[in-house]
Amino acid sequence: MNLSAPTTNVFLLSVILFVLALVGHFSHVPYLTLYQFWLAVAAFVVLALGNLLKGM
Repeated sequence: MNLSAPTTNVFLLSVILFVLALVGHFSHVPYLTLYQFWLAVAAFVVLALGNLLKGM
């Protein structure tokens, strides 16, 4: 299995998801506070898939 660098769009998507998780953790935005853990998990999964799948 070869790893490849994620594209800029995949990296930015994972950063945006993680920032939303942080906002949900440190503020009281109802939707973000409720799903902060899953937003962080989704950010990690998107970044991991960007590393594992070539051209993504």
